[in-house]
Amino acid sequence: MLGLPLTAHAAKRCRGRRIPQAAIAAALDYGTRRLYRGAEVYTLGWREVSRYAFLGLDLSRFESTSVVCAHSGAILTVYRNRRVRRGRL
Repeated sequence: MLGLPLTAHAAKRCRGRRIPQAAIAAALDYGTRRLYRGAEVYTLGWREVSRYAFLGLDLSRFESTSVVCAHSGAILTVYRNRRVRRGRL
């Protein structure tokens, strides 16, 4: 564990969905931040992967990872979404 502030729910989802801590860290560091229903959602989509690949950083293993955080910084849940919605949230 990298010292990320995971809730019990988030830790359970990471184990069940086999999402490594490195994927969470990559989404938080390089993903797009959006506010949605009172939470912060960090998404590492294909655009971010392409942008950082151009700069020499390979994030392709972590593509489609989303991390939902409370405003306090606690990670509420983690999931992968291969079908990203277009348009407004």
